[in-house]
Amino acid sequence: MTSFVGIDVTKTFTAAQLTGTESGKAPKIGDTYESYDGKVYRFVKYNQGAGAIAAVANNVVGFYAAGGVSAGQYNEVTSDVSDTAANGAGVLAGAPGNGEYGWIQVKGPATVTTALVSGGDGNALILSATTDGTLK
Repeated sequence: MTSFVGIDVTKTFTAAQLTGTESGKAPKIGDTYESYDGKVYRFVKYNQGAGAIAAVANNVVGFYAAGGVSAGQYNEVTSDVSDTAANGAGVLAGAPGNGEYGWIQVKGPATVTTALVSGGDGNALILSATTDGTLK
């Protein structure tokens, strides 16, 4: 397990950076980080999915599952709900491009950029099946 101190969870990386200029300084895919306030983040790869949905910081993402059929990916995420099999992963901390890498928040209070699609106080939140990047 890797330990990080004072990281910028909004920073994103290209594949070239992970093996080039940032090699040895960047996190590895699947690494987790717990901030001083108890929030936990996971380092993942972003995939825009079939709908070419761009990453937006503070939007909800699901684990990538091409065509809605999970192949067990747990370190690749997308905002394209049609490519998630409805498996929520976390909240984007930054806005990586397609095929780039960044952090998602997986534990702790989070502020999301979009309103809930439906649901009420006290109900469990799940990935919306109708609106990309949102919860219901």
